[in-house]
Amino acid sequence: MKAKSAYCLWLAIGCLLFFPFGRLAAQPASIAPSVEKTLFESEEVLTLKLRGDIRDLLNSRSGKPKSFSISLSYFKEDSTEVVLPIKARTRGNFRRKRENCLYPPLLLEFSNKGGGASGIFSEQHKLKLVMPCGDEEYLIREWLVYKIYNLVTPKSFRARLVKVRLEDDRKKKQVSPFYGILLEEEKQMASRNKGIIVERKLSPQQTQPDPFLTMAVFEYLIGNTDWSVQYMHNIKLLASDSNAIPFTVPYDFDHAGIVDAPYAHPAEELEMSSVQERRYRGYCVADLQEFEKVIEQFNRLKKDIYQLYTGCDLLDERSVKSTLAYLDEFYKTINNSKTWQTEFTYPCNGKTGNVVIKGLKGE
Repeated sequence: MKAKSAYCLWLAIGCLLFFPFGRLAAQPASIAPSVEKTLFESEEVLTLKLRGDIRDLLNSRSGKPKSFSISLSYFKEDSTEVVLPIKARTRGNFRRKRENCLYPPLLLEFSNKGGGASGIFSEQHKLKLVMPCGDEEYLIREWLVYKIYNLVTPKSFRARLVKVRLEDDRKKKQVSPFYGILLEEEKQMASRNKGIIVERKLSPQQTQPDPFLTMAVFEYLIGNTDWSVQYMHNIKLLASDSNAIPFTVPYDFDHAGIVDAPYAHPAEELEMSSVQERRYRGYCVADLQEFEKVIEQFNRLKKDIYQLYTGCDLLDERSVKSTLAYLDEFYKTINNSKTWQTEFTYPCNGKTGNVVIKGLKGE
């Protein structure tokens, strides 16, 4: 009996000695701080609150936009609220006009690079915030277009879907939160791709041919004709250095047929019935075999592109169905050699293939 009691005593002492060290050994793995993802690494919808003189900010719709001092706040993964002093102003052309959009797009300017190395805005200087023109669904559709082009090439702008809360200091009743899109800064996009932004105007033929064809077919896929290389309209030029031939990087897709925004209309010069009608807007390519590898690439991406829509729970079933049908039309075209050759040789038509859209020269 005494031997048994002594054994139990030594067992208890052993447990006291062993288990604390066991817990201590496991502790670093359980309490090690998680590395917060950067702004465009996460796919989660980020909630942002903009507070200040919001009414006057949103009413700055004409002339030179005025800059307003406001605050931006968000919650970190550990539920800590981060409040950043920023400046904001309206931007853009079409979407800035009151008659076109409910909310104008904004430019958010951060001081001291976001206010701390641990914050997701620490590396940001100026960010574009796309606001909804009307129904939020069209904004979500535009966000998905950015995701499509991210699948096509890393030489593309990344986009983060956010939920925006506006709080005006002088207004008691606040508007309901709505979706917005934060767009990657062009210099950061360039840096990520080990390049620089080229500011000089060039013709499409002066850009990298293969990436241009890929981009032009992508614009055809989404049904977008609202772009121009020579007038730098909704196109940025990216090059490895100042002497290199640049790549074309598209953005601003709200006039695309796949978005089908109610305010979007094709330019009169194109003689199209609606933005959902596709029109290839690249330059004339004599050797049609150059398109074959581009077509192969989009066929490889088909499953992933469709998955963006079938896996998106922010769109209703009807919208997903209509979008998939629109994509089906594209894939039916590029997998019929006679059809795609007819479509992609449109620029070779001397009468209609080189239409200059009015207004682009003045932008």
